Amino acid sequence: MRGFVLGLMLAFVGLNAQPAHAVVYGAETFMLANGMQVVLIPNHRAPVVSHMVWYKIGSADETPGKSGIAHFLEHLMFKGTPKYPAGTITDMVARNGGDQNAFTSTDYTAYYENIAVDRLPLMMEMEADRMRNLTLDVKEVDTEREVIIEERRMRTDNVPGSLLGERMNAALWMTNHYGIPIIGWEAEMRGLSRDDAFNVYKAYYAPHNAILVVAGDITMDKLKPLAEKYYGAIPRSGEYKPRARSTFLQSPRADTQIVMSHERVRQPTWSREIIAPSYAVGNRADVHALEVFSEMIGGGSTAKLYRTLVVDQKVAASFGAGYDGDAVSYGTFSVSMTPSPGVTWQQAEAAYTKAMEALLKDGITDAEVAQAKRRMLAGLAFAKDSPISAASAVGAALAVGQTIVDIETWPDEVGKVTTAQVRSAARKLFTEYASVTGVLLPPSGADAAGEAP
Repeated sequence: MRGFVLGLMLAFVGLNAQPAHAVVYGAETFMLANGMQVVLIPNHRAPVVSHMVWYKIGSADETPGKSGIAHFLEHLMFKGTPKYPAGTITDMVARNGGDQNAFTSTDYTAYYENIAVDRLPLMMEMEADRMRNLTLDVKEVDTEREVIIEERRMRTDNVPGSLLGERMNAALWMTNHYGIPIIGWEAEMRGLSRDDAFNVYKAYYAPHNAILVVAGDITMDKLKPLAEKYYGAIPRSGEYKPRARSTFLQSPRADTQIVMSHERVRQPTWSREIIAPSYAVGNRADVHALEVFSEMIGGGSTAKLYRTLVVDQKVAASFGAGYDGDAVSYGTFSVSMTPSPGVTWQQAEAAYTKAMEALLKDGITDAEVAQAKRRMLAGLAFAKDSPISAASAVGAALAVGQTIVDIETWPDEVGKVTTAQVRSAARKLFTEYASVTGVLLPPSGADAAGEAP
């Protein structure tokens, strides 16, 4: 539930005292003179920190025809600098008892190290160095290009669910770049060059387009001078520019269905993706209401539709729902289920449609809304458990433009959601926004009614 993952963002330069109602992460934040935001999330349970650098560049920011370049650059960032040649950073993190990795999404790219707090200066020095001094050997670029193409084969081309999801996204988002796979289309990936990578690096990998999040056993008195020493020394090279996202979306009267068979599939699955309002686009009250609605219908074995379809009617072996409202553009609401043995996907879909129509008509009760909100608020207890989880949640929200008010008032805002608001937001979701339905089946001629293999 990415709507649960909210963020902090400072709107002005300088260290800020937290508002009296700050209860979620208790984060502190300030801006370096070069435009880089620094965020601290205190967690003094162990002498460790998670050090993350987030760049406001993802697959949806790529130049047409260059799909996969953001992810490709993520790989190439490990190829080193004159000071830290290829492999050096990985070796140093390991030798100092830490671990590291990176990831790319539609709206951001992030790099992290989990390390003992006394090794934080070394991590900051290395990460700051590769923000400005990346060097790329042509042969290494060529080799790494084959690596990402093989990654696509393993994670997408050879995974039926991923192939279907890729096609569903393309159909759902149309001209919005969220329909382009993060890893890229293979034909375009093969054409990615060293110059392409450096063009993205020079345009986006700069302090004014970056966020530093440090979570763990450190205070702002200690973090601030370190951030100023290592990241503050990088010259400002521009101003942050809001990212453009296409708002042309298909009509809800043109909903799409994709049915795909694959030799590796043994049990049918059914899923539906619906474009939805987000924290950036749409009514904020609807966003909170949809968070509650998602929890109410699909938040575990006690949720409304799970009980109806899996427990009572037994037409589905599993059912789930999710809502992603954290995005630079629109969000996504999703539902999925696996038909029970002997039940066709058409029968399961019909049962779902009937149950959802009944729910939207008069089945959303005060008691169920209250129960869903209690589960959501109880989940806050786990939000602070680990530094990396907290840093990931905050960084992701920051990268798509959320604010400190969003995160610290989230419990209050969810608590204010009424049954009428949930009912209204859910009805608008299913009538005003386009969707795509995906069905994944065994090969033609094989059993398609959910029988066990």
